[in-house]
Order: sequence, then C-alpha cells, then structure tokens
Amino acid sequence: MKKSILIALRLCLILTVITGIIYPLLITGISGIFFHDKAEGNLVKINGEVVGSKLIGQQFDSAVYFHSRPSSINYQTLPSGASNLSWSDNRLKVAVNLRKEAFLRENLLADTTTVPTEMLFASASGIDPHISPASAYLQMERIALSRKFNDEQKLKLARLITELKEEPQYSLFGKERINVFLLNLELDKIK
Repeated sequence: MKKSILIALRLCLILTVITGIIYPLLITGISGIFFHDKAEGNLVKINGEVVGSKLIGQQFDSAVYFHSRPSSINYQTLPSGASNLSWSDNRLKVAVNLRKEAFLRENLLADTTTVPTEMLFASASGIDPHISPASAYLQMERIALSRKFNDEQKLKLARLITELKEEPQYSLFGKERINVFLLNLELDKIK
C-alpha cells in the first residue's frame, strides 16, 4: 500500500511539473514568437503608450465619436458578462426601449428608423468592440455635424467605414463588423 501511495505521489508531482510548468511555458514561448501581437492582447500603442486593445470595447459618449454597443458591465474586463435578463423580464424591455430612443435622438434619426440590434442589446461578454456597418453609417451624420465636417471630410468618413469593415470570420461565422475603437482612432486623423 505504501509503495502504491509513493508511486501515485511521484506521478502526481511529475504530471504537475509537466502540465503546470513546462507545457504553459512552452506554449507561452511559442505564442510569443509566432503570434506576438495576439499573445500580448492585441494592444494598440500610440507614441509608445498603450491606449487600448483591439479585443476590448470601450465606452464612447462624446458626440464626436462613434458609439459602441451597450455594455451591462460598463466595459469592465473583470468580471465580464451579460445581464442574463430573459425576454420576459420587463427590465430588458425597458432597457431596450430606452437605448432605442437614445440612439434615435442622439443621431437625429426618424422614429421609423430601424436600429440595429447590437445598439439595443449588450453583448454576452459585455466588452464586444464591434458594431455593424449599418450602425456606423447611422451615426455618421451626428459625427459630421459635431466635428463640423465639410463634404470632402464626410466622404472620407464614409470611406473610412468601408475600409475598416471586417468580413465574417473565415468567411463563414458572424457578419460584417467594424471595430469601434479602431474606427475612432482613424476618425481623429480626418482633417
């Protein structure tokens, strides 16, 4: 019995070293070499300073920027998650109606305008950085007015949305989308 316990303890120690130390260090090293940006969290740096990540949504409230989709956790990474409100929960209905009214009002849109669903519902993670191109186009007029853009600048803005469109993953999963954080960074470059 004693011999079996010692064998089990040695095996546990060996497997702990392999799976808990060697394997993670090997994978971290490989990812750091071959996928450096992704391994570092897809951080965006301007003048050497980290200003955000391509993977994490940020809140943009100013009229001069594109707005992200709502977040039930205020874009905090810990803990990330959804509100978990069901379709039958009146709080969800109220929140969706308030978001729709705010989106229409902020963007000077008619009450009959169809608001894309991602502008009404928070994502499952609460930190999704993407919106649809339709959501971006609906916000264009507000941004152009706020920034006092002329016709040439408005055209640049429309082209920017088209250029930053991301296709569905592997051309199969999801829909066309735009990273709001990257879009707003490029927006500041329009002169």
